[in-house]
Amino acid sequence: MIKLLKYLKSKDWIFIFISLLFIVCQVWLDLKLPDYMSDITALIQTPNAEMIEIWKAGGKMLVCALGSLIASVIVGYFISGIAAGLSKTLRSNIFRKVESFSMHEINQFSVPSLITRSTNDITQVQMIIAMGLQVLIKAPITAVWALGKISSTSWQWTTATAVAVVALLIVVSGSFLLALPKFKIIQTLTDNLNKVARENLTGIRVVRAYNAEKYQEDKFEKANDEITKTNLFTGRVMGILMPFIQIIMSGLSLSIYWIGAYLINDVSIQNPADVVNRFSVFSDMVVFSSYAIQVVIAFMMLVIVFIMLPRAQVAANRINEVLDTPLTIINGTRKSDEEAQVGEIEFKNVYFKYPDAESSTDYVLENINFKVNKGETIAFIGATGSGKSTLINLIPRFYDVTSGEVLVNGVNVKEYDKNYLTNKIGYVSQRTVMFSGTVESNVSYGDNGKEKLGIDAVKRAVEIAQGKDFVEKLEKQYESEVAQGGTNLSGGQKQRLSIARAIHRDPEIYIFDDSFSALDYRTDKVLRAVLNKETKGKTKLIVAQRIGTIKDADKIVVLDEGKIVGIGKHKELLKTCEVYREIAYSQLSKEELENE
Repeated sequence: MIKLLKYLKSKDWIFIFISLLFIVCQVWLDLKLPDYMSDITALIQTPNAEMIEIWKAGGKMLVCALGSLIASVIVGYFISGIAAGLSKTLRSNIFRKVESFSMHEINQFSVPSLITRSTNDITQVQMIIAMGLQVLIKAPITAVWALGKISSTSWQWTTATAVAVVALLIVVSGSFLLALPKFKIIQTLTDNLNKVARENLTGIRVVRAYNAEKYQEDKFEKANDEITKTNLFTGRVMGILMPFIQIIMSGLSLSIYWIGAYLINDVSIQNPADVVNRFSVFSDMVVFSSYAIQVVIAFMMLVIVFIMLPRAQVAANRINEVLDTPLTIINGTRKSDEEAQVGEIEFKNVYFKYPDAESSTDYVLENINFKVNKGETIAFIGATGSGKSTLINLIPRFYDVTSGEVLVNGVNVKEYDKNYLTNKIGYVSQRTVMFSGTVESNVSYGDNGKEKLGIDAVKRAVEIAQGKDFVEKLEKQYESEVAQGGTNLSGGQKQRLSIARAIHRDPEIYIFDDSFSALDYRTDKVLRAVLNKETKGKTKLIVAQRIGTIKDADKIVVLDEGKIVGIGKHKELLKTCEVYREIAYSQLSKEELENE
């Protein structure tokens, strides 16, 4: 929790200092009230005391109470601002940190966990800052100040107060020892609940298609029951604190009056001065009772904060885990190229294994060597799991190579500034991603930080991607709404808009990761023909499963179990590469291939 305080800004520390001054003022005013109460008690005992004096003392009590209220409001205003500002900073930092994560770091935490850390965990921290910051400052000041005022009155009363405080500490400590381990589990169970709910919502079509509603309900109920039982346990443990605190407070008040009764009884009445002494003891008892209650209330406030603190501490640790995670991909600084090599890509002796691979020899890609010249189209084909997508993901640095080099325009991709590198690339992912917004906003998502190119550029990109027909049939055409994830579009429509997004960006290099799979053969053929014409001079890398999609490529790289087993043109590979031939014959007849 303390580590998170470094994210407070300089103005926040100024506000904390101002709040501290008002808290001290508030405590002083609260502790002045019993003094004026003592004055009133003394005036009542004084013969011939005038009513105006009592009214003056009462007026001072009212002024103290009002001043304490104003100071409390000011402190609450500043502290709530500090808490909200800190939570805003943490959300922004986590968002920026996650954006800088490679796929390895994202997989390390999981998406539901990152969402929980960005929302629920930060809310826990905000609550403890908003309540705890003022209580953790005020309570010790109040307790120490009040104890200082009462310590010189009567050792019997002081002892009773000390016993009450020790009893409070024992009860609170015991409760925390029982509840703290469960608080750590609650946050993990919250992640799990979010994961189950998210899976159900994103996979709702599959759930209904397989009549798996009951299975999903049971799965959710199990996750829900686990977090409910854990919350009930911690809630019940913490719930017993308040009754114990009430008993201790009542017991302290009773002991103060019981001790006071004995002290008053011990004062014998033999002359008028003894009567005054009895009244003095009674006055001390009333004042001491007020101070003692202030001490207990201070500890009660601390207990309320400590009830929240364990869960907030767990949340803070989870936030720090994200913020302190070292990045496996370090940003380069280069922002320039050799003009003669623009659009060139080369893999030199590339080996790759995932960072969490169990075996040191468990490589996904081995000894990958090839070069793509400017304006060439290179295709990758192979069985599922052969490493095609992994290979092209090394170019925009979604992962870094384990050994070897990936060169873009003759420069190792590790040397580039990541923004500069990705600005060169128009990437169409295997899993089509659409964002909530409009058709236009999704296509122009690739504006590359430049000036908005306007609706004409969007229309041109959509037309090249063969999406014009379906887009212009929509009610609002290019201003039509696209739901989150593109759930109101078909697979083929989403794929064409995703391709249009890359075209609109007008990059040096196009990467299509199995991006034509949802298109029918006719649309696929027309799209590739138009694409080749409109993006002439641009380098294109295509991952595909269909021979018809890649047969016209300048080079075809055939992968098998992470190794290159063939490089060449379509007809060459039919003669020289057994793996390619098997794939080709599984899709087309020998006669069809010979007529290609």
